[in-house]
Amino acid sequence: MTPKINVVLLETLLPETELELSGLLTEVVEDGASIGFLPPVTAEEASAYWKSVPDPHVLLWTAMEGDKIAGTVQLHLAAKANARHRAEIAKLMVHPEHRRKGIAGLLLDTAEQAAAAADRTLLVLDTREGDPSNLLYQSRGYIEAGRIPNYCRSANGQLDATVLYYKNL
Repeated sequence: MTPKINVVLLETLLPETELELSGLLTEVVEDGASIGFLPPVTAEEASAYWKSVPDPHVLLWTAMEGDKIAGTVQLHLAAKANARHRAEIAKLMVHPEHRRKGIAGLLLDTAEQAAAAADRTLLVLDTREGDPSNLLYQSRGYIEAGRIPNYCRSANGQLDATVLYYKNL
């Protein structure tokens, strides 16, 4: 039986939560995720990142399996006057030990529901070409808008394309 997953909106970032999120970030990057970091991610680098996340226009959720963080996602609400109808899905990550349990879909659903509740009608995101996340986004109704070659560097030094997606809510 799969343990129950609870998705929690983080209103404040407590030191113990920051530490656990830093561990999650390190693990997913070591596992090959392209989320803006290259391995090895130092504890200082991960901590500095999470300390920079809290912002009035950023919603941050964690997926909890018991008392452990199994995944996270962010929703960046566009703040410009001509963009308040859109938001960006960012840093969707699931710990390698917790994959294939529907956690990424649950986090994505949560972010989409929050976007709709905030009167956002357009979601955007990008992900590295060829990553498994492409299948998730496509299966959830995201439409490919295009690709940018040589957008991000992988751990092996190779420059990879990113795929841009959007979804109308």
